[in-house]
Formats: sequence, structure tokens, C-alpha cells
Amino acid sequence: MTVLSFDEHGVDVVYEGTEFRLEQSLIEDATGKSYPDVTDHEVLKLVEESPALSGEPRRVADILG
Repeated sequence: MTVLSFDEHGVDVVYEGTEFRLEQSLIEDATGKSYPDVTDHEVLKLVEESPALSGEPRRVADILG
């Protein structure tokens, strides 16, 4: 299971027991969107090749709201 923890500067990720950080600029470059408009599903797709997505995607702006 992958765990994503969002803050205003990026995302802390735990993937298969490994912890790392995706900075805001990296996420923006990878998605072509501004950080507040990126969804949690899009970030998960950056981490996992074929993630099991469930529920509605949530924008970072709404998560941090």
C-alpha cells in the first residue's frame, strides 16, 4: 500500500516500505499542472505503475483546504 501525505510544498510518500519526498516543482513538471490543481490520483500514478485507484480524485487545493 502506498501512503501519500500532502503539504503545501510537496508530498511525503511511503511506497513498499521506502519513504521519500516528491517536491512541488517535480510534481508540476511531471504533470504539467500547477501544484494546487494536481489530484491525488495523478500523484499516485507518478509513484506506482498501475495503481488501484478508488474513490473520486481530490485536488491538492481541496486536500490542504
